[in-house]
Amino acid sequence: MNAIISADELASDLAGQHPPVLLDVRWQLSAAKAAGEPPFDGRAAYASGHIPGAVYIDLDAELAGTAGDRGRHPLPDLEVFGAAMRRAGVTAGRPVVAYDGGQGWAAARAWWLLRWTGHPDVRVLDGGLAAWEGALQTSVPTPAEGDFEPVPGATGLLDADAAAALARTGVLLDARAGERYRGEVEPIDRVGGHIPGAVSAPTHENVGSDGRFLPAEQLAGRFKALGAAGGSQVGVYCGSGVSGAHEVLALAVAGIEADLYVGSWSEWSSDPTRPVAVGPDPR
Repeated sequence: MNAIISADELASDLAGQHPPVLLDVRWQLSAAKAAGEPPFDGRAAYASGHIPGAVYIDLDAELAGTAGDRGRHPLPDLEVFGAAMRRAGVTAGRPVVAYDGGQGWAAARAWWLLRWTGHPDVRVLDGGLAAWEGALQTSVPTPAEGDFEPVPGATGLLDADAAAALARTGVLLDARAGERYRGEVEPIDRVGGHIPGAVSAPTHENVGSDGRFLPAEQLAGRFKALGAAGGSQVGVYCGSGVSGAHEVLALAVAGIEADLYVGSWSEWSSDPTRPVAVGPDPR
């Protein structure tokens, strides 16, 4: 099953007999606070207009735990996450589609969490709300309570030690911007640089100018050039486990399974005893 769905396909599915559950996960990490501007308000954006039937999901409160030593967006409490999914009407037997404003990062975080906790049929709207040409609604739907019970997967998740080991024995991709990987700038975390052995693979290079994913064959070629092919174990990290989920999604589109280090650089760099590499070379 494809991990993404086009706006046309979604419109057709919503008009069918078995429409998917829709999750609106609009969120963005921005420099608004540093610029003295109010932060992005996903709930207000949802209230101003959303795809009919979509339920708003708060990434910071429902798809992540409290920021701290485990990173800025650690795994959520599964009871909180499960309750949010059931409130949205998520059941194990009904497809789910997540979307955000167009960047794809937040929707991918919801997609990854649902997959990791056992949902069999979840996709991301390719291009997000920006790709949707249908009507929007402002009223808040009240779907029937879902029955989804999240069960953590045996695979798919990396901790700091596993990420470090994978950088030595497999392929660990760093989904952040190249300048953060190289340690030239670090606008958020304690120090810049990367996990020794990790390969720079900015997730923004997986999409075109319209925010939609590149064709699967093109993505597969990109990842092969980065070493992610031929049966190698692949892992991904980013700043806090959000854009990294987007890279895991891109890998899935290319037909490559990958694990996510959710704590990512925000966890790794918070511990001064962990090694940090700088510059363009992995080590």
